[in-house]
Amino acid sequence: MALAFLGLSIFLFLNLDLDGASFSPASASSSSASDSALEITYGSVIKLMHERTKYRLHSHDVPYGSGSGQQSVTGFPNVDDANSYWIVRPQPGTNAKQGDTIKSGTIVRLQHMKTRKWLHSHLHASPISGNLEVSCFGGENESDTGDYWRLLIEGSGKTWKQDQRIRLQHVDTQGYLHSHDKKYQRIAGGQQEVCGVREKRADNVWLTAEGVYLPITASK
Repeated sequence: MALAFLGLSIFLFLNLDLDGASFSPASASSSSASDSALEITYGSVIKLMHERTKYRLHSHDVPYGSGSGQQSVTGFPNVDDANSYWIVRPQPGTNAKQGDTIKSGTIVRLQHMKTRKWLHSHLHASPISGNLEVSCFGGENESDTGDYWRLLIEGSGKTWKQDQRIRLQHVDTQGYLHSHDKKYQRIAGGQQEVCGVREKRADNVWLTAEGVYLPITASK
């Protein structure tokens, strides 16, 4: 596991442009640390785990065969999967920077680390359940309001921390990021559908699991 995090850190150092800031793999904290309350900061690379099923939010360079035809998003059963890493980014036009903590109610974006596309939603129907489709869309210089998700922390927490129960509500459609036991049978066989649902349900709760957590930026 330690080697896996070292490899991820080297990849980040060589490939990520985190708003012009330098990145030091040695300064990042992995989720294997004993501190169970690591802060999620902008620039951190995380996996989101569906609370009930334990599947990780996942994407890959495979388009949907219906709906938007954009890059598909699923729930993936295995922990050791490079396609389940997401970079936490701020909403454009704000003063947020790498290393800032993130308060409940804040609009964030999640960028798929491998394909560089954004977690996205819209009014197209999801393939299995017919709910709101969740896809990956755009790229480094292509992002719109369909990529905006409002962080909602469950309980009394005020800032986003590892192992904290959260919901992500899509700003344009008001749908909550959701998954369930309904699985694909063919191209993404065994993977769960991820979709948007406008009602609060037990199946739209997620936790931050594995990842590389950047330290909090010290106030000047």
